Amino acid sequence: MSPISTKSETIAAIATAIVPQQGSIGIVRMSGAEAVAIAKTLFKAPGNQPWSSHRILYGYIHHPHTQQLVDEALLLLMLAPRSYTREDVVEFHCHGGIIPVQQVLQLCLQAGARLATPGEFTLRAFLNGRLDLTQAESVAELVGAQSPQAASAALAGLRGKLADPIHHLRSLCLDILAEIEARVDFEEDLPPLNESEIIHQLQEVLQQLTDILDTADRGELLRTGLKVAIVGRPNVGKSSLLNAWSRSDRAIVTDLPGTTRDVVESQLVVGGIPVQVLDTAGIRKSDDKVEQIGVERSQIAAQSADLILFTLDCEKGWTEGENEIYQQVKNRPIIVVMNKSDRLSSAQLENLRQAIINQLDIKPSLIIATAATLNQGITDLETSILNAVHTENLQSANLEFAINQRQAAALTRAKIALEQVENTIGDRLPFDFWTIDLRGAIHALGEVTGEEVTESVLDRIFSRFCIGK
Repeated sequence: MSPISTKSETIAAIATAIVPQQGSIGIVRMSGAEAVAIAKTLFKAPGNQPWSSHRILYGYIHHPHTQQLVDEALLLLMLAPRSYTREDVVEFHCHGGIIPVQQVLQLCLQAGARLATPGEFTLRAFLNGRLDLTQAESVAELVGAQSPQAASAALAGLRGKLADPIHHLRSLCLDILAEIEARVDFEEDLPPLNESEIIHQLQEVLQQLTDILDTADRGELLRTGLKVAIVGRPNVGKSSLLNAWSRSDRAIVTDLPGTTRDVVESQLVVGGIPVQVLDTAGIRKSDDKVEQIGVERSQIAAQSADLILFTLDCEKGWTEGENEIYQQVKNRPIIVVMNKSDRLSSAQLENLRQAIINQLDIKPSLIIATAATLNQGITDLETSILNAVHTENLQSANLEFAINQRQAAALTRAKIALEQVENTIGDRLPFDFWTIDLRGAIHALGEVTGEEVTESVLDRIFSRFCIGK
C-alpha cells in the first residue's frame, strides 16, 4: 500500500531511538485528522489544561477501556497547519525504555491510527508543501550525519540552500522556453529572437549547474566517508598506529609477530570526513590456520578500501616482503607510512624516503614518517590523507550544500539537455527543436526539487528513512 494513496489516514510511530535502560525519554508521534481525538481517549490531563496548539500538557496515559494506568507523560499538541506535516500532530513524551513507548504506540494503533511507514511523516510534509524534495532528503542526511561538517551541509539543505538555486535555474529555463515558444506561435507579430542573448543565458545556467555538480564528490565523502586499511608485514606497528590515531587501545600490541589475527575497526573523523580505519593482520605466509584466515581477510579488506596505509618498519626498510604485499595492493590509492621513524637519524630517514620514491615512483607527499608509540606524525598522516582524496580544503571551505547521487543524476541530465539546446541552435534548426531539450532540462530540474517526480521515486527516497521520521 502506497503511503501517497492513504494520506488521509492518521499515522503513528515511535519517533526516538529506544535503547533499554539508556534513554530517559521516549516519544510516540501521531499525525492526521484523528490524532487529537485519539489522544483525548488516551491522555488525561488533571485540572483545566486547555487543548490548544503548541502547548505542553502534563498528565497520564490510560487504557481507554480498562482505565489501567500506562504511563505518566507530557503531551505536545501541534495543530494544522503549524506542524511538521501540516496536519494535526500529537506527541506523547513518555518515560524511556522499550515497554512504555511500545504500550503507548499499541494504544494509538488500537484506537484507529495506522503504523507509519519509513519516512512517512516527512513524506506528508513534502506532499503538503512544507518541504520540497531536497529539504526532505536533507532531513534523513541530518539524522544520519557522521561528522559536524556532514550535519552542517544537511542543515543547509534543510534551510533551502540547494532548493533556492535550483528553483532559480528552472525559472530561467522556463523564461527562455516562453520566449522561444512565443516565436513559434506568433513569429510574425514579435521582433526577431535575440539568439546571442539566449545562448548567453544558457551558458550562465550551465555554469551554475556545473558549480552545483562539483559538490557531488564532497557530498558523497561527507555522507559515506572513507574506508582506510592499514596494511603491512607483521610487527611493523600497524596496531600501534591505529591506537595512536584513535587515541585508544583498540588493538592488542606486542613484540610478537602475528598478534593481530582479524580486522580491527575504528571510526574517526578527519577534516570533517568520517573515516573507517581497518587494522589488518600482518600479511605473510604462515602454517597457522587461524593466522592465515586473518591474512586472507586482510587482503579482502585492502581490496575494498578507498585508501591503503602501507606501513613498514623504518629499521628494516623496504624488503622483499614489502614488495610482495605491494604487488597485491598497487591497484589501490596508497600512502606509505614509515613507522618507527624515531629509530633513524634524519639522514637515514631521507635516504629511505628516496629509496621508496625510486622503488614505487610515488609522490614525496604520499610518504609519511610516524613514530606511533610516541604519537608522532599523526597530524602529517591526516593531512596526507586529505590531500590524497583531493579534499584538503573541505574543512575550511564554506560548503553551503552538497548534492547526493539522485540529485547529481538529475542535474547531469539537465546539463546534457541544455548542451544539446546549444548544439541545436548552432545547427540552425527550427525553434520547435530548441524546445524539445529545453523541456527535458526543465523536467530534470523539477525532479531535484520534487516539482516533477513519480510515486516510485518517492517510495525509493522515503523508504530509506527511519519509521518515526
